[in-house]
Amino acid sequence: MSNYVGIDLGTTNSAICSYDGTDTRIWKSPEQNDVTPSAIYIDKRGNKYIGKRAYDAAPHSPGNSAILFKRLMGTSTPVQFTALEITKTPEECSAEVLKTLFAYLPEEIRDDPETGTVITVPAAFNQMQKDATMQAANMAGLGNVALMQEPVAAVMSAMRSRKSDGIFLIYDLGGGTLDVALAESIGGRVSLLSHGGIAMCGGRDFDRMVVDSVVRPWLLEKFDLPDDLAVNPDFKSLMRLALWAAERAKIELSSNEDAVISLSEVEARTRDLRGDEIYVDIPLTRDIFDALIAHKLDETITAAREALSKAGFGPHDLDRIVFVGGPTHYKPLREKVSFELGIPGNTDVNPMTAVVEGASLFAESIDWSTQSRSRKSTRGQVSGGTGLSVSFNYVSRTPDAKAKIGVQVTGEALPDSEFQVDSVDTGWTSGRVPLVQGKTLDLPLTKSGPNEFKVYVLDQSGSPIRLDNDRITITRTASTVDAIPASHSIGLELQASVGGRLILEKLIQAGDSLPRKGSTIVKAAETVKAGTAGAINIKLWEGEIEDPISDNRFVGVMRITGADFDSGVIPAGAELEVDYEVHDSGNIIIEVSVPCIGGSFHSGRNFYTREGAAVDYTVALSLAIDEGERILRRIDEVADVVGDPALDEARRKANLAANLDEKSADAEGVQEAMEEVQNAKKILAQVRQEHIATIRTLDLERVSRFFNEHVREYARPSDISAFESLVKTAQRESGIPGSDFEHHLDELRQKNFDILWRQDWFVVQRFRWMVEAPHLFVDKERFDTLAKQGAECLRGDDIAKLRVVVAELSAVQVGMVSDEDMSTIANIIKGR
Repeated sequence: MSNYVGIDLGTTNSAICSYDGTDTRIWKSPEQNDVTPSAIYIDKRGNKYIGKRAYDAAPHSPGNSAILFKRLMGTSTPVQFTALEITKTPEECSAEVLKTLFAYLPEEIRDDPETGTVITVPAAFNQMQKDATMQAANMAGLGNVALMQEPVAAVMSAMRSRKSDGIFLIYDLGGGTLDVALAESIGGRVSLLSHGGIAMCGGRDFDRMVVDSVVRPWLLEKFDLPDDLAVNPDFKSLMRLALWAAERAKIELSSNEDAVISLSEVEARTRDLRGDEIYVDIPLTRDIFDALIAHKLDETITAAREALSKAGFGPHDLDRIVFVGGPTHYKPLREKVSFELGIPGNTDVNPMTAVVEGASLFAESIDWSTQSRSRKSTRGQVSGGTGLSVSFNYVSRTPDAKAKIGVQVTGEALPDSEFQVDSVDTGWTSGRVPLVQGKTLDLPLTKSGPNEFKVYVLDQSGSPIRLDNDRITITRTASTVDAIPASHSIGLELQASVGGRLILEKLIQAGDSLPRKGSTIVKAAETVKAGTAGAINIKLWEGEIEDPISDNRFVGVMRITGADFDSGVIPAGAELEVDYEVHDSGNIIIEVSVPCIGGSFHSGRNFYTREGAAVDYTVALSLAIDEGERILRRIDEVADVVGDPALDEARRKANLAANLDEKSADAEGVQEAMEEVQNAKKILAQVRQEHIATIRTLDLERVSRFFNEHVREYARPSDISAFESLVKTAQRESGIPGSDFEHHLDELRQKNFDILWRQDWFVVQRFRWMVEAPHLFVDKERFDTLAKQGAECLRGDDIAKLRVVVAELSAVQVGMVSDEDMSTIANIIKGR
């Protein structure tokens, strides 16, 4: 294969580059630009446009266009072309961009079945977003595809422009995300020491800040406009144009001290409620803009410091910051980041194309013949012919200008024998060299890409001895990435024992080197018979939070149902062998073998991410507010007993969701708020670990208070005795690190729930609460079906069947629930 392709699928702009083993080439858009706007426009006749023409038309015809859909990847949020009554998924929109970019390539590259393509994804992308990107690539029909984290691609590009040794920081701020990566270069070989990022932080967010803080208040002051201007469909075009104008002014600030956010009456083409023509004419200075983005910029600097801290480095250890991404064109931004971190900035690479060029370079390092898209081996060997116990070992891939070849004699060497290595490309020769154990030679690599050599073995008379293989190919690479750390931990939800507390068994830890393979043994907690509706449910979570594990990001459920095997029974207690593989991109593949039925199940078929975890942010406002309020309550409870300043930051993040306003919150705002709730949960987990004894006492008091206030009156004497005994046991262990306290706490919560679950009124009340909160359920079709069944049970006063319905509703509920709700769909147990 000689065609390697890289694609930077960006939030605002995308690009494509090829690499032939020697040179990279950016393939330009029809307008002769290096980048293509990630925008789609469909006119009223159904003609479709992708790229600059679509981007230019989008502000004027928002109902005919789609932009910024990368941010929605991995969610169930629809992309609506309202003027045409067309709905697409984010993956379908991304596939259109991918097809457009791929069409820029010449036919011989496009049609070559061996062409390999690397699509970059932010390191901050979660599993669902990565899966969605692969789905988009499949829809586009790209063939051989692998994903790669954007920081890795940026490092490849940075090393190509400067091969000097040292430690440097990649600061990649794109249209939608921030990625930071710490890399160490030694002799052209690069190891990523750590990385981090922010999922919702980029140039798009800067534009929104300008609109929310400058343009919208100005419009409301100057014109007669509704309070819900930001989300009012009658003014959708005006607000899209305002973003467009804000972006133009922001770009102008890259070269000037001031700019004007400007829309003429002709451009705006909108009248206010009094019928007056609307225009925009607002001065924007660097000082104003810098103040608006200051907090976001500070967050990026904090993320960079965290990456340094994780690797144990300080600013004095670093050689430079490599700035990547369109927003880093803004000089004051680069200067502030460099100053705050105390590390000099660097502009060796083109911020707009560094990632895509690096992706094409990385594509060359992939062994495209493997299913896992693993990297090519860096070691090679040629062996002697029959009766000749000699082999030549060599480095097959290196960024150096020379490579070593060594002799290994495994049997008795031929006396006075010699060997010789000649360059097929240049005519260089090593001359005759004694064939002895351990002898090494340096071979000159005169060009980038493959360098061909031929090996000769000569007997004592100088006659050649036939070799089974006498050809050596050594590839001189742009650079070699040795270590790629995982950006997230991935774990299985398990029961510690039958009915025991829920724990997270990590398959891979954040920071572990990729790629990685492994296996673990778990046990079925329930019996599943062939042909039945029963299922073994293997829940996957992404994150570092040990307790509660539901504070992590839910990835999905791998279900092994009775319909998936033809005969036999998986009994409770049966061992399940879970084999997993994590690729360079962080994507995880799982295969579960069930020896008792002789079957194996692959995550590609049994992994229902979309149904289990994907959120539609156009209708998730109530869910975001509920989750924000719940986290705020938890923060307040902890703040009553712990004086940790980190809680103030957690409160600020949770408030973003709790205070969402339906008059101004769009899908993008809801998504950002949900991300901040996730970040607040991480902070809470850190505070918990630092004050574990105090917070354990708080947790125990809360579960005891709930029992006394809501449960005791319904408990049997044996229930009360068991509960109080368990409280005393938990009290004794609350101050002992590594004890079973959390297990006892879970048992107490389960006892509360079990006692209430016996009460018919509780089942009825719980059902009514559920049907009044549809926003807590992603699978709307399943929710509607169960709600209808439950209503029929209520009318027929069939509480037994209602219990079944409520249990099934709990299984498809994805919104946050109270700590006392211990229902779960996980039914596997920790193995040996």
